[in-house]
Amino acid sequence: MQGLLGRTANARSWPAILADCRRRGKSMPSSPTDKCARHAWLGAHRSLPPRSHRRASVLGLVQFHLAGPADFMPHYDLIIRGGRVLDPETNLDTTADVAITDGAIAAVGDVGAAADRVIDATGLAVVPGFIDLHAHGQSLPADRMQAFDGVTTTLELEIGVMPVARWYDEQAAIGRTLNYGAAAGWVFARIATMTTQQTASTIAGMGEATRDKRWVEEVATPAETAEIVERTKQGLEQGGLGIAFPNAYAPGTGMKELSELCSLAARQDVPTYTHIAYMSNVDPRSSVDAYVRLIGLAGSTGAHMHICHFNSTSLQDVERCAELVQTAQKQGLKVTTEAYPYGTGSTVVGAGFFADPAFCQRMGTGYDAIEMVAERHRLGSRDELLARQQEDPGALVLIHFLDVAVNQRHRDLLDVSVLFPGGAIASDAMPWILSNGTDYTGDAWPLPDDAVSHPRSSATFTKFLREWVLDRKTVSLMDGIAKCTLIPAQILETSTPAMRRKGRLQAGCDADIAVLDLAGLRDRADFLNMNRASEGVRHLLVNGQAVIANGDLVRDARPGRAVRRPVLS
Repeated sequence: MQGLLGRTANARSWPAILADCRRRGKSMPSSPTDKCARHAWLGAHRSLPPRSHRRASVLGLVQFHLAGPADFMPHYDLIIRGGRVLDPETNLDTTADVAITDGAIAAVGDVGAAADRVIDATGLAVVPGFIDLHAHGQSLPADRMQAFDGVTTTLELEIGVMPVARWYDEQAAIGRTLNYGAAAGWVFARIATMTTQQTASTIAGMGEATRDKRWVEEVATPAETAEIVERTKQGLEQGGLGIAFPNAYAPGTGMKELSELCSLAARQDVPTYTHIAYMSNVDPRSSVDAYVRLIGLAGSTGAHMHICHFNSTSLQDVERCAELVQTAQKQGLKVTTEAYPYGTGSTVVGAGFFADPAFCQRMGTGYDAIEMVAERHRLGSRDELLARQQEDPGALVLIHFLDVAVNQRHRDLLDVSVLFPGGAIASDAMPWILSNGTDYTGDAWPLPDDAVSHPRSSATFTKFLREWVLDRKTVSLMDGIAKCTLIPAQILETSTPAMRRKGRLQAGCDADIAVLDLAGLRDRADFLNMNRASEGVRHLLVNGQAVIANGDLVRDARPGRAVRRPVLS
């Protein structure tokens, strides 16, 4: 295997190190103790991502120690020793050590050096930290609950934020436990352009803004369309990770506006993260209709259309929707998917699709499928729904669309989206709220007894691994890990260079690492006990710093860093 990281220790003489420096145009280390050599190109050369085409023997792949003078022995910040190391990009699955320095992986293999700290991972799995493309919590308690689910990077891509620069500044000032990032929030550009409302860039803020329904129901004028597109472009120039596209919450949007936004995404080479326009088992405006439209936008504009929560938007037509998406992919269209392993969704009660007079027919449920999260109360009629929408449109609800607990057919439908080839696992994690309906963003641990959210906010990844991978064995462990790590990283990495260093366990990658007790891995949250943390994550490192150590939360840990595209304005 060619390249710096493809050489074994015996092949890495000091002259070869110098030659590689010259060839790559990097500053040359003056001695074997120089940081460039000591950290295997990590501290000074993190910009060199692992190459997806690297394939070699396990020995050639994992031994990255540099040979120099006999008295040279590297010293690392941390070594994870003797774990079962799984890297989904290279298919590495072997017992090995992982050495970490300056927040990055310095070596993978038989590491004979010393370190400031050592984690004994004997009998444990060492995997890349999970990457969640779809997380609305974006707070300290949300980060902590997701940490116990193995997540190291949590991104708000479906709803997005605006202004993007201000949001990133606010997160940096607060300090985050996990890595964080967000897309440019098209829906907030629409609210700002078409109404006089000032609203928070949150899912609840979007719900509150439905009090003025012009942005929800009406086609924008040509002047408004131009302003919406310009605001969204500014969000991308401020480092937004793509365009957040929750079309179902603004179904009145015209195709001219949608096509302009998709063309913007194509020009900027960023994905759109799309909640399809319609969710229904029947025509017109069915889920199938919405997917045909999304695929048409991908083909006609060249945009990368990423489908959010494939499971909940496809409803009981998911098999046909999957056929359409696979056909589009075979034709070379940039369409990707994600799903979460639950038959129950969550959103705000103000969502316009609830108020559709034909809601029950279109969704295949009654109004009692809508449950107020804070009160644990199921609605009884359309009149009650409309009253709730008027009273508090930003209140969080559950929507029970598949009965996977007792209905085998519904379980089979859920499998179609969760196991979709090449699809990512993503949680759609919701904010944590108290019984009085207010957001909880405090420091208490464990969370307060009355703190509630959808169980997916606590347990998406552990539930998927426990049930689909370890128990049912519907996919291999390596493929299951890839759906939580490598695949979400690859969805983003073309437009977001930082993601090329995530989702892998290779020298040069960020030290976002989960150490798992596979035998004890299990989700504990359910719809009666939503705030129970998952079990089985023995250690969690974010940028090389411990967030979970020996199964316990490190309460003062704030090692999260921004995931952001290059800022142009």
